[in-house]
Amino acid sequence: MKVKKYSAPTIQEAMKKIRGELGSEAVILQSREVQTGGFMGFFTKTSIEVVALLDAEPVPATKKHPVNRQDSPPLQNEPDKIAKSLTQDINELKQMVKRLSSGDSGPVIHESIQFWEGFLRNRGLSESVIASIVSEMAEKCDLLHGSEKKDIDWFPWISDWMLSRITNDGWNGFNYETKYLNVMGPTGVGKTTTLAKLAAKAKLNDGKKVAFITTDTYRIAAIEQLKTYAAILDVPIKVAHSAEDFQLAKREFSECDLVLTDSAGRNFLNSTYVHELQGLLESKVEMTNYLVLSLTSKFEDMKKTIEQFKEAGIDRYIFTKKDETSSLGSLMNLLIEERISAAYITNGQNVPDDIFEPKPEDIIEMFLEAKVNA
Repeated sequence: MKVKKYSAPTIQEAMKKIRGELGSEAVILQSREVQTGGFMGFFTKTSIEVVALLDAEPVPATKKHPVNRQDSPPLQNEPDKIAKSLTQDINELKQMVKRLSSGDSGPVIHESIQFWEGFLRNRGLSESVIASIVSEMAEKCDLLHGSEKKDIDWFPWISDWMLSRITNDGWNGFNYETKYLNVMGPTGVGKTTTLAKLAAKAKLNDGKKVAFITTDTYRIAAIEQLKTYAAILDVPIKVAHSAEDFQLAKREFSECDLVLTDSAGRNFLNSTYVHELQGLLESKVEMTNYLVLSLTSKFEDMKKTIEQFKEAGIDRYIFTKKDETSSLGSLMNLLIEERISAAYITNGQNVPDDIFEPKPEDIIEMFLEAKVNA
């Protein structure tokens, strides 16, 4: 083992001296600023003093002694535990050397935290959320020593961290609190199929008298699709080309328990479409608006969609196409950063089976599912 003190004007120059003399395997034991030279307290110079260590000598093997079988068994694992703890500390010191030599004076991140940082990034979590998680993990890790750091189970800690930052409001599905249920959102997110699933649940499971109104007159295929679902479920349907048509359809279905409205799927960046939708759904007092978002969409696109449709009024959220993505990072970002909730999640095309009402714990578990199965 070799310990030596170095002095240089900057930490970078001190690192060069250490690497040149002791090599890249050296570790830093101490570094501090010192004042040198001067006269009567004046004209002093500031330099960096670094104490480095090179563990060049192998650790001697533990000498074995004969043991009386009647004696209690020796603690054979104790040297291994000490060696592992020393190895962990040396690895952290080596990491510090690399960070200092590169000019980065940030804290040393434990390897278990580095693993989780990479895992969360690969799962699509935003950098701001990852930074908050890693920062608090590092603070907790600093309070631990040796093997305690290696043995800590971060999975429940991260689960609790996420759960504490998700709102408890808006997770329950539709409970007939209003007579009218409207789905809206960009084109291609699965609004019509989702509406059919909700209608089937209402009629087949809850015994409600149900009807459809579609305002999606821009896509003939969407009208035909909803008409097909209406025929299968044996429920009436009306096509509304205007606000007046919509009001007439509402009066015709006045005896129904639930009227489900399929709004036109248009470019969510087109504010004109949202204004038209807002005018068509002017009787919002008796209507619950669900914004439908696809889990295959980018986080930034989801945020823009939400911002656009806020003008029309969003009561709850439905997330579709879980079966088409392996990552729920965008959803977790919305739950944590935007503080929204999920009333329903769909995971397939089957009507009415592939839809469920999630809980925050369910989504966190699905998000971390890759780690669970690892």
